[in-house]
Amino acid sequence: MRNLFYICLVAILAYSCKSPEARRPVKSTSGTFIKESAERNKKIFEKEEAIITSIMQANPEADYLTSESGFWYYYNVKDSISEIMPKVGDDVIFTYNIKRLNGDVVISEVENGIQNYKIDQTNQELISGIRDGLKLMKAGETVTFLFPSYKAFGYYGIENKLGTNVPIQSTVTLKSIQTQEN
Repeated sequence: MRNLFYICLVAILAYSCKSPEARRPVKSTSGTFIKESAERNKKIFEKEEAIITSIMQANPEADYLTSESGFWYYYNVKDSISEIMPKVGDDVIFTYNIKRLNGDVVISEVENGIQNYKIDQTNQELISGIRDGLKLMKAGETVTFLFPSYKAFGYYGIENKLGTNVPIQSTVTLKSIQTQEN
């Protein structure tokens, strides 16, 4: 009986000395959602870029430029004299419209009205493409921008007006720049 007691005691001690095992998660994810999302966004951009490229090729009289921010534009009215372009903190007054790439008006210049904007400091609901585009302009210039959806309204679109992931064009007229002296 004593031997049985010692055998059980040794077995219990040996079993209790085992290091604790980490609990495994009930559900494991491999990060494929992020990878799939990135691939989906690349395909959307490639498709939109092809559409915009075909529009630019069909309109050879316009001298299209490519921005560092990932959109295309051309000058309707260009100021070759002035050197002043808006910088962070400058106040600008401008008008703009939103059109589909085929030219159908989504939001007219009249609907938008005259806009007052402090460059990169106003919490105004402007799409990133227009915020970036304003920095490329001089007072008195009118520029037409072609924005892929990620620089426009992206996944959200405009309720009852513009669907998700739709590239757009916008004609912007920069009326004035009020520089901020430091």
